[in-house]
Amino acid sequence: MFDISFFEILIISIIALIVVGPERLPQVARTLGHLISRCRQFVYSVRTDIHNEIRMEELKQMHHTMQDTVQSIEDSVRKEINEIKSVTESESNNKAVQTHPNDSRSRSGPESETESTASTSRQQSTDHNQSSP
Repeated sequence: MFDISFFEILIISIIALIVVGPERLPQVARTLGHLISRCRQFVYSVRTDIHNEIRMEELKQMHHTMQDTVQSIEDSVRKEINEIKSVTESESNNKAVQTHPNDSRSRSGPESETESTASTSRQQSTDHNQSSP
């Protein structure tokens, strides 16, 4: 803290001994030690408070940066989900149009046979219900 050599401390001690006197010198030295200790504690607490405030500001900035990053990630994920939904909806609409055309002549295979069998059985049951009194 102070750049005081041993020789300078010796001179200050001799002057204090002459000014204060040998009876009161131990009490003055003790009081001076307590004052220096309090000054060091005060400086330490101020330094700690400043360090804590700086750290708090850094944490606030980091928190803000993290929130921005999370928000941008959420936005990009939502955008991708919406794109995927629109693509799957358009594909399902295209498949629905291809599998359910309006013209029944274009149908062939087991699906059309099943449908024709079902319509024939429905027609027969309707005819049977009409003939019964």
